[in-house]
Amino acid sequence: QVQLVESGGGLVQPGGSLRLSCTASGSQFETSPMGWYRQAPGKQRELVATMTPGGARNYSPSVRGRFTVSRDNAKTTTYLEMNSLTPDDTAVYYCNSIPNKDWGQGTQVTVSS
Repeated sequence: QVQLVESGGGLVQPGGSLRLSCTASGSQFETSPMGWYRQAPGKQRELVATMTPGGARNYSPSVRGRFTVSRDNAKTTTYLEMNSLTPDDTAVYYCNSIPNKDWGQGTQVTVSS
């Protein structure tokens, strides 16, 4: 059974940056597409970035050009580098394989002055 542990969130001022990490236990990480999702208060969870095992990346229009997804298969970890953050990026951020397995606890990102 895969377990996902997200970390790296926090409080940051508008225009700032954060780097999120997500470490997966269990097998199949190397062959699994991975996605980063976020859920803001009162809103549905949305997919913001994906990365295939081969390195292809996709981003939602709301984060394209500001966020960068990467992965380290040896560490079974995926990262989300977030720059030029705005208050609209405030949410709990999650990672998951695609198709989704059990969700982790997420990591809170708050963008506020």
